[in-house]
Amino acid sequence: MKTKILKLSISLVLFLGLITQTQAQEIAGAWEGKLSVQGTELPLLFNVTFENDEYSSTMDSPSQGATGIPMDVTIFVDNQLTIEFKQAGIKYVGTLADNTFTGTFYQGTNELPLTLSKTVKTKPGNISLPTSDEELAKLATWKPINSYKYSVEDYFAKPKASSFNFSPDGSYLSYREKDENKKNHVYVKNLETGEVTRIIEEKDELIRGFGWANENRIIYIMDKGGNEDFHLFAVDLDGQNQKELTPFEGVKVNILNSLKEDKDHMIISMNQNNPQIFEPYKINIVTGALEQLYKNDDAANPINGYEFDKDGNLRGFAKLREGVNIDWYYTLDEGKTYEKMRELSWKDSFSISSFNYATEYPHDAYVVSNLESDKSEIYLYDLKEHKIIKKLYSNDKYDVSGLSLSRHRGYELDYFAYEGEKQVIIPVSDYYKKLHKRITTKFPDYNYSIADATDDESKYLIFLQSDKLYGTYYSYDAKKDRFELLYNLMPNLDEKDMAEMRPITFTSRDGKTIHGYITLPKAALNGERVPVIVNPHGGPQGIRDSWGFNPEAQLFASRGYATLQVNFRISGGYGREFLESGFKQIGRKAMDDVEDGLKYVVDQGWLDKDNAAIYGGSHGGYAVLRGLTKTPDLYKCGVDYVGVSNLFTFMESIPPYWKPYLKIIKEIWYDADVPEEKAIMDEVSPVNHIDKITKPLFVVQGANDPRVNINESDQIVEGLRARGVDVPYMVKYDEGHGFGKEENRIELYKAMMGFYAKHLDQSIKKDETIKN
Repeated sequence: MKTKILKLSISLVLFLGLITQTQAQEIAGAWEGKLSVQGTELPLLFNVTFENDEYSSTMDSPSQGATGIPMDVTIFVDNQLTIEFKQAGIKYVGTLADNTFTGTFYQGTNELPLTLSKTVKTKPGNISLPTSDEELAKLATWKPINSYKYSVEDYFAKPKASSFNFSPDGSYLSYREKDENKKNHVYVKNLETGEVTRIIEEKDELIRGFGWANENRIIYIMDKGGNEDFHLFAVDLDGQNQKELTPFEGVKVNILNSLKEDKDHMIISMNQNNPQIFEPYKINIVTGALEQLYKNDDAANPINGYEFDKDGNLRGFAKLREGVNIDWYYTLDEGKTYEKMRELSWKDSFSISSFNYATEYPHDAYVVSNLESDKSEIYLYDLKEHKIIKKLYSNDKYDVSGLSLSRHRGYELDYFAYEGEKQVIIPVSDYYKKLHKRITTKFPDYNYSIADATDDESKYLIFLQSDKLYGTYYSYDAKKDRFELLYNLMPNLDEKDMAEMRPITFTSRDGKTIHGYITLPKAALNGERVPVIVNPHGGPQGIRDSWGFNPEAQLFASRGYATLQVNFRISGGYGREFLESGFKQIGRKAMDDVEDGLKYVVDQGWLDKDNAAIYGGSHGGYAVLRGLTKTPDLYKCGVDYVGVSNLFTFMESIPPYWKPYLKIIKEIWYDADVPEEKAIMDEVSPVNHIDKITKPLFVVQGANDPRVNINESDQIVEGLRARGVDVPYMVKYDEGHGFGKEENRIELYKAMMGFYAKHLDQSIKKDETIKN
């Protein structure tokens, strides 16, 4: 009898084990669903695994580009699934029925219904389209005929050390340093003892930025795979007490105010409560404790800019109205109420550069505005009376970009700045006039910037750059009046070997003055007509190309190619009329300006007009596709880097935090709801004119790009492949809007140079051991 009972027990255990194993097999895999957050659908994907009799899971937020986020708790009991990510306050509880989980998603105080269905997890985009690594490596073996001294790595390997900053009291120096695996860790050096400590280890994700929060603590930001959902972290200067301060998935952090007067706090903004809008918080950089400072709860008319003073008081804000207007609010009673002081168009410029802390009157501020002229100017402004006290600086050709104050010297005004053909600094204070003269006398013919200064202004970090110098740091001891070379970022690149970057000015076909730059290889200066790579910038609105060291242009010049950069209409820095003249002209007159720039430089005798390529990223990538369809005979080939191909799908796939500005985007680009503009969108969307692309095209895309979805590149590649065109297509699944990882960037430029050598000029294929 006992034997029978034992056999029965064993059979029951085996049967129950079989049930458990079957259930595990049923729920193992990918489960997808959509959260509805204030009218916006956010897809979520949970990936459940069952190993060693235990469940585990990760979470993906595809619209935010976040993948593989490990969950703390995964339990499946009695058909109920519980998943938790405790640090982020995330929890999901759902009940399984008919191969569907029905349940609730919790984050903080929010409870949202979420139904999950079984699916198969795939990589973003059409995974059958990217060209194999082997084929891209083969493309990179094509070499130009001319000899060259420097490799791709010489231009695009990240510096061995970079990003130097003093601690506020000058006792320590922080910097990045690259190891043998191309990881850029953050170090702190004790300037008195020379002791060096690694305080932040870079792992799979890039450290996107870091800086001193106070004498003892450093903050840094990271995202996931280039998705641009930046999270804030902090660590002590000895590498201890490291903490993720904003562990909220699908949430993006912006730093609004470092609060120099409050060493344990800073002010940030996050889109935690609504992915479309940002709200301000005071955050404790030691504990991560958060205090929400103001509610931005009108999603239809959200606040899109906050003005905090040095003490962390919210003094004013700008609120979007009806998608295209800006209402400016200000408080006269220390934050109890905020009154609407001015109604503006989104095209108007009115921004507080700083409050004037040098006066007892609390409502004085330095304002940058274009309300009184075509160019942005700097005023001393009375915010209470809402009137100009005094115009401080303006330039008749260029927008003024900003000013600098000295906290150490009672917020004395030091200088104004604007960008013309080069960066220009206009000293104001006697102190800064002497400092400016000292630096420019010591380092003539270079652009300089104050990279950092100690709180007492006894030590400065001076960063020097030119069109031929990548960048050099000098320390300057103000008390001893002594400069010391701290670090040359790229000592392997000799200035004497670099190409000249010349400012150019020409007149467009409709009479507009257009500025830009041409970088010329030595052969062009010796009278030869050389191939040219036309390089339209991204943006496009408000962005411009600038004079300085451009590693792409220098790489191209080393291979014998000139680089043309045109600040076409809609570019920033040239005044309001020039900017607005490019609205509704993207792909049309803006492209005409690029074409007119090419004609101008060809007419100077530098270039071979029959040997031109076009290359660009983001809007520049769009310009490549538009150029190859608008003027297919003008270019021999093109390289599209994270570029828009279809204006309709581009508008539909913008990140959630861009959606409040969709009306503005439509005013800059085009509005599909207006029949005439819809027709233009059809005309200027390259995907509709794939049959006109008759020249070789190389397409490059980051799979996690939140701005230009991978679908934009897939559409072009699919269309060309359908026509039998062999278009090389490089996709990196750990990148976003542009490649941030060194190994990916080097692979990109090696393939790009092979593509140009194959298609742009007479080329030969050499042994693969030749340095590229």
